Amino acid sequence: MAAARPYLIMKAVDDHIVKPDLEGLKFISIILVILLFLEAFIQLIQTYMANWLGQTVIKDLRVEVYSHISRFKLKFFDNTPVGTLITRVISDIETIANVFSEGLLIILGDLLKIVLVVTMMFYVDWQLALITLSVLPILIIAANSFKNGIKSSFEEVRTQISSINTFVQERIVGMSVVRMFNKEHDEKENFKVINDLHRKAHVRSIWYYSIFLPFVEILTSLATALLIFWGSGNVMDGDIETGALFAYILYINMLFRPIRQLADKFNTLQMGMVASERVFKLLDTTSQIEDKGSISRHHLTGDISFKNVWFAYNDENWVLRDVSFNVEAGKSIAIVGVTGAGKTSIVNILCRYYEYQKGEISLDGTDLKDYKIKELRNNIGLVLQDVFLFSDSIFNNITLNDPSISKEQVVEASKIVGAHDFISRLPGDYDYQVMERGNLLSVGQRQLISFIRAFVYNPKILILDEATSSIDVQSEELIQAATNRLTENRTSIIVAHRLSTIKNVDMILVLDHGKIIEQGNHKELLEKEGYYCKLFNHQFNSINEK
Repeated sequence: MAAARPYLIMKAVDDHIVKPDLEGLKFISIILVILLFLEAFIQLIQTYMANWLGQTVIKDLRVEVYSHISRFKLKFFDNTPVGTLITRVISDIETIANVFSEGLLIILGDLLKIVLVVTMMFYVDWQLALITLSVLPILIIAANSFKNGIKSSFEEVRTQISSINTFVQERIVGMSVVRMFNKEHDEKENFKVINDLHRKAHVRSIWYYSIFLPFVEILTSLATALLIFWGSGNVMDGDIETGALFAYILYINMLFRPIRQLADKFNTLQMGMVASERVFKLLDTTSQIEDKGSISRHHLTGDISFKNVWFAYNDENWVLRDVSFNVEAGKSIAIVGVTGAGKTSIVNILCRYYEYQKGEISLDGTDLKDYKIKELRNNIGLVLQDVFLFSDSIFNNITLNDPSISKEQVVEASKIVGAHDFISRLPGDYDYQVMERGNLLSVGQRQLISFIRAFVYNPKILILDEATSSIDVQSEELIQAATNRLTENRTSIIVAHRLSTIKNVDMILVLDHGKIIEQGNHKELLEKEGYYCKLFNHQFNSINEK
């Protein structure tokens, strides 16, 4: 439609202005107005549909990326900054949407317009078309150079955006540490350096635009000058009609305007391509725990067996070395040892957060890897030392939005654990918003909520990973009582920091440098007067001194 307008104007000039024809001029003017309104209407539909397509694409893509990330091994998150992943899921994918709404479809439309304009130019007068297009090879070379330069600059821009996101996310989460050591000024200076690198990356992209856009304007003016110089003589000689000259001036603008706009659209396209490369690289990352299990048991008895298990987080830096032990269903076992002995690693491989390299782990006599991971974890309840609460209500943090768990079950579990009284005193009780990471609650309160969470899910195997190491004595007494209730008729594994809390367990494993060096109950280990006895006496003496 756009390419038809100059042609109609040419007809209006030659047939109805040079040769006066008011009625014909009115008729063509009406057609032009109708054409403009129709073009505007279709452009409205095109803009809406392009943006709709872009948002639909990124909705599906964002879900796919988030789902893919959620299946990664924990080792991946150990080595990848959170800010980088946030940039991939939010900023990079949003940039991809612009490829559809402002980039690819617009570029295709502009290319189609260019083809039609060039076709009409040759149709009107092929000599004028050749003269006008004589500057086009120079423009194509310049556009290609611009495209290559702008891509490299945008790759750096996206890298710097990721660095900023990572820096800000880490410093906000660790703001208490920053303030504790009076590092606000130092961190501000560090941020200024990162922000300056981001600015310089953007300035480099602006530099390419500052050269390219004026260059296109010069070529447009040069093509117009050549047209007027050559075309005016032909009009005077009577070789072409006056209207053709008018049409060609409009065609030049129609030709070079989309070419000039293509530079801006290539900007959008290049940013989208850079972002998509990063997103698809993440999607191509294979860091999932292999879930080849076919066994789905909703009710396990809880027999656990480790046989000659070796495990390392990196290469062969063994964290666990030839670990073997058995836990009968319904029995309790404690794992003790100094920091770095491998206590938490046993929990990690039992829950299949990490894969062990050697040996065999079985559950109810069946190899651990033969179970479906989802079914395996549904039967294991885990209470960690560092409790993570979402920015949501206490009720939703306990149920994790599981519709099968009722308010009555949560209240009953809270009473058993001993947390109902403190929750009832909060504004809104179970609807109280704990904010990010549960920062409005004390450490002991967060720990009690994690116990309620484990209780309502009713797991067959319960794991307490140093759940009482960071709380006060009063909270410890509540949690100890909750632990006794929670471990009834369940296989329980307690990773212990305070040895006074594990006196009544059925068996204690003592780890040192990834090896089991002692095992037995509390009384037996004290009588041996070995490593466990030394640990216990050291803690006992420390408490007495305090």
